[in-house]
Amino acid sequence: MADEGEDRREGGRQSYGRKRGRPLRAGRRRLFDELLPEIAVAAPPPGALDLAALWGGGGRETWLEIGFGAGEHLAWQAARHPAIGFIGAEVYEAGIGALLSALARDGLTNIRIHPGDAAALLEALPDASIGRAFVLFPDPWPKRRHWKRRFVGAAGLAGLARVLADGAELRLATDDPSYLVWMLRHLLASPDFTWTARSARDWLARPEDWPATRYEAKAIRAGRRPCYLRLRRRSRGS
Repeated sequence: MADEGEDRREGGRQSYGRKRGRPLRAGRRRLFDELLPEIAVAAPPPGALDLAALWGGGGRETWLEIGFGAGEHLAWQAARHPAIGFIGAEVYEAGIGALLSALARDGLTNIRIHPGDAAALLEALPDASIGRAFVLFPDPWPKRRHWKRRFVGAAGLAGLARVLADGAELRLATDDPSYLVWMLRHLLASPDFTWTARSARDWLARPEDWPATRYEAKAIRAGRRPCYLRLRRRSRGS
């Protein structure tokens, strides 16, 4: 989750949240200097990101995580789906450093990182190019005057709908009740997504292929109840 204090502009877009915290330890700084350049994804002009080139010319399916935090979920998914390519977007250096450490430790080669604004990455992705997307515990921006900063809103959902393939799954999670209501209001108003829940268990219980993270455990200890939403991208022909 991002802190409230910092605004940034990247490529003409305004983005929000903390980028730097405490100085990185020497080992993680070395990974920033040596490993990150090898797997970093820059944002080219809209729609121009060549996904095949990211994977050495192969046509592997690509999944996307926006705001991956410390990268626990992203690394877990990548380890269990080695045939899938993963792109993670995150601005917080400590989170990027934690994921880089996991990649180096576990030898994961199917993750690419966009160390910047997720909106720029979404614009760069081609239409219908993503097989699954995750936005897990984004900053809820609880103050009313900051609600326009919430990623899961009309603009963010429109961007996700454009890049998701027909039938692709979108997974969302939040532990903030007001953001949950906000998410559902925008999702149910969207012509592009279908909520797949059939019972309360479908959104109150985390699925088996959705690992727990430290942030989620912290929320539960604080008495907050996470909710897990799974949506399907409707067919463009329907």
